[in-house]
Amino acid sequence: MSDAPLLIAGLGNPGAEYARHRHNAGFIVADELHAHYRFGPWRAKFDGFLSEGELAGRKTFLLKPMTYMNDSGVSVGAALRFFKLPLSALVVIHDDIDLAAGKLKVKTGGGDAGQNGLRSITATLGADYRRVRLGIGHPGDKNRVTGHVLQNFSKDDAEWLVPLVNAMVEVAPLLAQDDDTGFMSRVALLTKPPKKEE
Repeated sequence: MSDAPLLIAGLGNPGAEYARHRHNAGFIVADELHAHYRFGPWRAKFDGFLSEGELAGRKTFLLKPMTYMNDSGVSVGAALRFFKLPLSALVVIHDDIDLAAGKLKVKTGGGDAGQNGLRSITATLGADYRRVRLGIGHPGDKNRVTGHVLQNFSKDDAEWLVPLVNAMVEVAPLLAQDDDTGFMSRVALLTKPPKKEE
């Protein structure tokens, strides 16, 4: 486990009208982490909201950029530079249309796959940071992507979203221990549908 504090940035768009959008999955997870682990109050900082706490004994900052998704790198870059953190100490939580709804993947580096928040962060800092990809599914037609991500999660979505977010929050200490594989497998285990009786 790194000695450097951890910076977890949940991506989304500010404003009540965006709060339940699929594109705001990162904000939703950040808010749940904040509540569950008793982080300090949110404070306006770095063009976003910042809170301090700890996970698994490691000092952890939660950040919600308030720059709108396309300029997430402005906020994340400012925080990372201020705290003098290496890029390996950054974890970005974001929605991902290339993953099936309810699926989760963690990876370090790679492209942005059209996710504008990642594109902005990579342009500001480089690509070698950890991403927690929360699958929201693809609408099936690239012309419908914008409408899909900027729509509220549906009632049906809640059936997978609530258990997934709860599982991510429960095993978040593994992220602080740099155990991405353990984090993924524990989340998969906790969100496995119960076996149907024959």
